[in-house]
Amino acid sequence: MKKSLDDIDQKIINILKEDGRSAYVDIGKKMGLSEGAVRKRIAGLLGSGDIKKFTVEVGFKSGARAITLLSVSPSHPTSKISQELIKIPNIETVHEVTGQYDIAVLISASNITEVNHCVEEIRGIEGVSNTNTMIILRQW
Repeated sequence: MKKSLDDIDQKIINILKEDGRSAYVDIGKKMGLSEGAVRKRIAGLLGSGDIKKFTVEVGFKSGARAITLLSVSPSHPTSKISQELIKIPNIETVHEVTGQYDIAVLISASNITEVNHCVEEIRGIEGVSNTNTMIILRQW
């Protein structure tokens, strides 16, 4: 059974969300923990899946971002489509959602051409019956 996050784990995650390159020693100083204690906690968070990966987010001024909403054919399991989507380069996140659409993905690319290529790959997945793509104009 998976244990729930305590306040210390949550604070570590929040620090890493702000700066994924934060050194263990710096996190420890902010929290009153040793570098070893921070290292052990982060290893535990990675092992439990509470932290999936460390990533780089490209600045919005360089590149293009889009949200694509997908409808999945009822004869195809949504979770299998999601597993295929996460393998496509430039797809940052995959969310299974409620409402008119079944899945929402965030695409991050170098340019609109790359976004378009990514959307074409999405449309090529068996079971994807419809897409609606919105280019993100501004991010706050």
